[in-house]
Amino acid sequence: MSEINEKTTGEETFEGVSEVERERVEGEYGAEQIQVLDGLEHIRKRPGMYIASTDAKGLHHLVHEVVDNSIDEALAGYCTHIEVTLNDDGSCTVQDNGRGIPVGIHPKEGISTLEVVFTKVNAGGKFGGDSGYKVSSGLHGVGVKAVNALSEWLEAEVYQGGDIYKQVYNRGVPQRSVATVGKTELTGTRVTFLPDPDIFETTEFVYDTLKGRLRELAYLNKGLRITLEDKRVGQEKVDSFCYEGGIRSFVEELNKNREEVLFPAPVYFEETEGDTVCEVAIQYNDSYNEVIYSYANNVNTRDGGTHVEGLKMALTKVINDAGRKQNILKDSDKLTGEDVREGITAVVSVKLVNAQFESQTKDKLNNSHIRAFVNKCVSEHVSTFLEENPSAAKELVLRCITAQKARDAARSARELTRRKGVLGSSTLPGKLADCSDRRSELCEIYIVEGDSAGGTAKQGRDRRFQAILPLRGKILNVEKVRLNRVLENEEIKNMITAFGCGILDDFDESKLRYDRIISMTDADVDGAHIRILLYTFLFRYMRPLIEHGHVYAAKPPLYKATSKGGKVDYLYSEEEKLAFDAQATGKVEYQRYKGLGEMSKEQLWDTTMNPATRTLIRVTMQDAAEADQMFTMLMGENPELRRKFIEENAALVTDLDI
Repeated sequence: MSEINEKTTGEETFEGVSEVERERVEGEYGAEQIQVLDGLEHIRKRPGMYIASTDAKGLHHLVHEVVDNSIDEALAGYCTHIEVTLNDDGSCTVQDNGRGIPVGIHPKEGISTLEVVFTKVNAGGKFGGDSGYKVSSGLHGVGVKAVNALSEWLEAEVYQGGDIYKQVYNRGVPQRSVATVGKTELTGTRVTFLPDPDIFETTEFVYDTLKGRLRELAYLNKGLRITLEDKRVGQEKVDSFCYEGGIRSFVEELNKNREEVLFPAPVYFEETEGDTVCEVAIQYNDSYNEVIYSYANNVNTRDGGTHVEGLKMALTKVINDAGRKQNILKDSDKLTGEDVREGITAVVSVKLVNAQFESQTKDKLNNSHIRAFVNKCVSEHVSTFLEENPSAAKELVLRCITAQKARDAARSARELTRRKGVLGSSTLPGKLADCSDRRSELCEIYIVEGDSAGGTAKQGRDRRFQAILPLRGKILNVEKVRLNRVLENEEIKNMITAFGCGILDDFDESKLRYDRIISMTDADVDGAHIRILLYTFLFRYMRPLIEHGHVYAAKPPLYKATSKGGKVDYLYSEEEKLAFDAQATGKVEYQRYKGLGEMSKEQLWDTTMNPATRTLIRVTMQDAAEADQMFTMLMGENPELRRKFIEENAALVTDLDI
């Protein structure tokens, strides 16, 4: 999680978000007003077009772009090891043992091909046909050019034919021609770059953020070793990933915290048709969740696409057929897709030429022929497995029937929670104190622990853009129950109705009534438990809210410190209190807040709700697979896993309220 300090005034937050300042320019509009920027200048001028953002996410995207080039060498069969190093000077090095970027003179550009690769936009070996790579995650030949343009400096070294070739760039501009600088027996490419602080909000790499993606890439490319090393002083560590089982190992890892799995080993297969490869691993567990991760050319297609559609279609048909063959289902009975996917953990990875994605973010695959190919592969292999394992087939079908009955029971409750419109519905929860503004992008809702704190928050809020929804006690732990039980819980129904965006397959982010969903609980163990219950619900039923940055935690103070003369300071941790003690010159009276209800409305506004002075903690998800495992461990049925986790992490606890 990362802290976000909001220092704008309430007035600015409410009124200023959608206002556009326009400046009238005097004079003529002619040819002299048209600017022409070459490729790298345009990248520096509009970095968001190439790496989505200039925040921490965009920073780490630079590493991914360079690593992806090495991955393409692995896909082509020439690279077996990729090393990523975070250097003490803040730079990052990516080295592989592939063939090395070509260094000969490019026939069209008249300069070294190495320089073309790093400076000429839309030049690359990833456009299909007979040139370069048939299968790659890159589409436009922009990746490493963007890294070069957005780095204060970049050094590219190529190990090829016994020689070391090198070129250095400053903010994308070559400082000299490609030169031979030494001899080597190695082959491959080594790229070191320092992100430009003039471009990025932060230039500090987060080890765990890179670790999650690199581990994922190792799963997706079986046998490829990827090493991550941190050489920064005080942060030294090394991780190395290599999985001979590929995505089969991935599914086993995802299910390792489950008490029970239906098959002792995942159903796994890999099929090839021409240049297209389909790789699938499937295993069912004792949960009520559907977990499917999908990839196309190693790109995480978070919104699925044609490969996922093919997988789902095949599973529904195959399991229905198995039920009829075993006389468990009548010809008139039919299990739905939701029924057959309850408790599934699956990974589908396809590799294809000319991958077509729905948008620049590559979140959804659109190639239509992949649907039929994946459908065919899954149908054949899962059908064979169920025929060869009749007892497992019977248990799977019976589980799906139980899921269907529970889903039928939930259907009517689910209908009641659906909003008829985005705003202004008469069915909003009675406890909700809604805001008056109708523009969702300006509004926020506080989920508050208890009626007492809820009452104070309602009095202290800015009712124009702040809504308050009090919770009565702890909400249901959704990790342990099916959907029908979830929708019977009054507090959860109130949140679904208030948010307005639906859940699961009905989720529609465009109908979200508030841009920020803020949990505001007491600074104690019970408050922390309520937060994790809320996050579990959001992760399982409204995951895009977390993925897209809508979920926050308020940070109320622990102490009110009153100094001589009546000066008041608010302290948010024990460390702040110790520091305040050290610098205090006179007697200080401390009030320890045990709960939000102890604050006056003015105190709650000043410390926790005023956008000009509050601190919010944005809840982020760097690694969906790791988050899934964490929720399973902390909120699932196996207490032994929780006990082990507590024992292993007890030393990290610095502030325990007993």
